[in-house]
Amino acid sequence: MTRIKGGVMAQKRRKNVLERAKGYRGVRSKKERYAHEALMRAGRYAFAHRRDKKTDFRQVWIVRLNAAVRENGHKSYSTFIAKLKKTGFMLDRKVLAQFASEHPEVFTRIAKQVV
Repeated sequence: MTRIKGGVMAQKRRKNVLERAKGYRGVRSKKERYAHEALMRAGRYAFAHRRDKKTDFRQVWIVRLNAAVRENGHKSYSTFIAKLKKTGFMLDRKVLAQFASEHPEVFTRIAKQVV
């Protein structure tokens, strides 16, 4: 079998790395080795922060719900959620927070049913 040199594919790979690192500062956008390191690190942060984003949104929903729940006469968010589960409402925090911020009259009706 004849020997195949990898020049074309290596150039393509290097070009792809540098294109993906476009906009990075300094040597990270110019040199292939440093660009590759920066891309690997960026990928790790992107993976981790996709997970963190879910936590951040859940915290925002809880804060909004807590404010709305207290306005509607309940003691706290946690007691409201406990009563909600006990009465059998199958609404998640995202939907409840949307009701609380966008449709307060609907949320008020829900809060009155959960006593």
